[in-house]
Amino acid sequence: NEFKMELFEEIHQLFAIEKSKKRPSNWIKSSQVKRILRISHGTLQNLRNSKIIPYYPVGGIIFYDLEEINQILIDSRIGSEKEIL
Repeated sequence: NEFKMELFEEIHQLFAIEKSKKRPSNWIKSSQVKRILRISHGTLQNLRNSKIIPYYPVGGIIFYDLEEINQILIDSRIGSEKEIL
């Protein structure tokens, strides 16, 4: 019985370690994009229509690649370089 309890505890610890290593999903939904960018549904729709933000429709749900959105933000920044005198 003691052996079973030790084995169970070790297995539980291994699962906890693997779970903590798991990468967060890069695929996010519209509601998450709106929250991240602090924009309305209409603004997000306009960004999709104007092809500023790429999206992937799957079975009626629209997904976005978080890395692509981050890259768009980086590419769109203004005035981030320090002026050289």
